[in-house]
Amino acid sequence: MNPKSPAGLEPDPDTQVRPPMPQETKAPPPPRPRKGKGWIWLLVLVALAAGVYLYWQRNNDASAGSTPNSDAKTGKKGRGGGGPPPVVAAHARRGNIGVYVTGLGNVTPLYTDMVKSRVDGELIDVHYKEGDIVKKGDPLIEIDPRPYEVQLEQAQGQLVRDQALLANARVDQTRYETLLKQNAIPEQQLATQKALVDQYVGTVKTDEGMVHSAELNLIYCHIQARITGRVGLRLVDPGNIVHATDTNALLVITQIEPISVIFPISETDLTRVRKRVAAGQTLQVEAWDVGDNGKVATGALATIDNQIDQTTGTVKLRATFDNKDNALFPNQFINAHLLVQQNQNVVLLPTAAIQRTSSTSYVWLLKPDNTVTARNITEGVEEGDTSEITSGLNPGDAAVMTGVDKLNEGTKVNVTFQDAGQGGGAPKGKKGAPNTPPNGQGGKGPGGGKSTK
Repeated sequence: MNPKSPAGLEPDPDTQVRPPMPQETKAPPPPRPRKGKGWIWLLVLVALAAGVYLYWQRNNDASAGSTPNSDAKTGKKGRGGGGPPPVVAAHARRGNIGVYVTGLGNVTPLYTDMVKSRVDGELIDVHYKEGDIVKKGDPLIEIDPRPYEVQLEQAQGQLVRDQALLANARVDQTRYETLLKQNAIPEQQLATQKALVDQYVGTVKTDEGMVHSAELNLIYCHIQARITGRVGLRLVDPGNIVHATDTNALLVITQIEPISVIFPISETDLTRVRKRVAAGQTLQVEAWDVGDNGKVATGALATIDNQIDQTTGTVKLRATFDNKDNALFPNQFINAHLLVQQNQNVVLLPTAAIQRTSSTSYVWLLKPDNTVTARNITEGVEEGDTSEITSGLNPGDAAVMTGVDKLNEGTKVNVTFQDAGQGGGAPKGKKGAPNTPPNGQGGKGPGGGKSTK
């Protein structure tokens, strides 16, 4: 018991509450971070990113347009929400189309005159200009004629002298014949005189030949055009000395009107060409430019060569052209189209409307409700921008020519007719490949029609 404590108030040692000891003031510890909130924020960010991506993807699909199949089934707007895609179509029609055999030919003049001098002398005058069209008989070149005029005078003088000797010998012969009848001279003297007369006759003929030769040389001094044609570049000038033995020509004349084209065809095509020629038919030949893009002139087959070239398996043909407009030029390369047959009353379609895969040909056929469907076709011959359709189309059927890259089966289109129902030729331009070719084939093959070569 504590003596200082009042009696009866001393606390029980087991229950006594001791006052706290005075201690130093300490800062409260920092709160511990809650472990669950970090993962929650991460999940929120992931969800937000996914939502942004889905929103972007939906907008991108909307700008690109709905799928072709859904558009065809639901009739919704096409790509970009701008309505049906615009296309240009053409109608199939009935008409005639030619079957051609083609070959790369060369324009060859019917006549070419390499003008040369036949006498020696100085060239004193030129009567033409380079590139002139000259006619047969027109003067071209003058060679100095004076030396040949002198030769002509000498020959004429010699002829006169020998003619006088001949005349005198004939007078003596007549006299000797009279004297022989009178037995005044021996017969041998008359025979000798007859031989002398014959000798002078030969001499006179030789002199006449010299005169004619000199006259001919004078004619050769005046060179004239032997054919009608175009004169090339001048190869000699006035003052030059020319010789009859010169290898080079003085000028070249080529006939322009008419003109010919020589071209080869395969020996496999020769039989049907010969049959029509033997039947008396005149086969038409068209000359097209070297790129085969446009017709230059129209002519007729003239002749067939007499043998086949074994190295190439071809035979040469010659066609003639009037060439009044000078459209064909000598040595020009052209594509010759020989018409061997005319297909009558067949279905025709612009070649640009035909789509091709590795194994088939087809068109995008326009239905009455302005939707399209793929239709397989069979092609025949091709002429220019028009092709023959042997099966798959009827006259009046419309096929898409341009805008095929936007088409699928059942696509609704906004159509404009290129031919106004007349089946005109196809416009030139790049044609896109369809998205869904028929029969599950690959994309469209190379553009353009079948080659006629």
